Amino acid sequence: MSAALLNRLKPAVSVAIRPWSCKPPRIEPSSAASARLYSGLMEPGAPLFRQLFESESSTYTYLLADTDTGEAVLIDPVLETVDRDLQLITELGLTLKVALNTHCHADHITGSGLLKKKVFGLKSAISRHSGAAADLLLSEGDRIRFGKHSLTVRETPGHTDGCVTYVTEDERMAFTGDALLIRGCGRTDFQQGSAQRLYQSVHQKIFSLPGHCFVYPAHDYKGQSVSTVEEEKKFNPRLTKTLHEFVNIMNTLKLPKPQKIDISVPANLVCGLHDI
Repeated sequence: MSAALLNRLKPAVSVAIRPWSCKPPRIEPSSAASARLYSGLMEPGAPLFRQLFESESSTYTYLLADTDTGEAVLIDPVLETVDRDLQLITELGLTLKVALNTHCHADHITGSGLLKKKVFGLKSAISRHSGAAADLLLSEGDRIRFGKHSLTVRETPGHTDGCVTYVTEDERMAFTGDALLIRGCGRTDFQQGSAQRLYQSVHQKIFSLPGHCFVYPAHDYKGQSVSTVEEEKKFNPRLTKTLHEFVNIMNTLKLPKPQKIDISVPANLVCGLHDI
């Protein structure tokens, strides 16, 4: 390997070995790409973590597991990728305990129902304010445990009434659904949407997390995989505005209706308990 290539790799390697140190990392714009690239590397004792992608709806599914007990949770499973996800879970020797949904999605059908058919004893979970059926109806402060780890529920409505963010116990990872996207946020013009509630949810429940907390959204349409609370507080083009400015932005987006909403929403209201 040439000296020039080694020099180019040094900054990335430096970031790779430090994202889980006790001292919150200072992420400069020049190193943000490296931090995002290596953010999945964990220190001993941290949960196993995998980020999975479904291309048609640009949905991220997240797998977390306790490395000692093998107990696992899956966040925002997608119907079309259930077999892929189960293959990975089997290969890693894990036992899937809960299929979690951040909200009732309008652009795809959740994989929760099909997973329940294929995995004995699996529980589905969603916010009790979503109007959807599930084994576990979640509220603010509830904890979902897997082995020695847990995720805490933070209610973050605004995109829908039933949006929640799942936060790891050490507040190093937040799975924000559509409430907070990378340099964006979920739309507020349907499914009980409210721009004012979304703004308040993000600022009170997500931006109150440590700046080094990694933000993992339910979707990304530009090839980005992860951000941080600090980055979004500085660079999010919508949520860095005042409340009045934000509401005006959201009320004038004029976005097209999601193509699958007429199929997805009715299915997602029931398939937390029933297979598709």
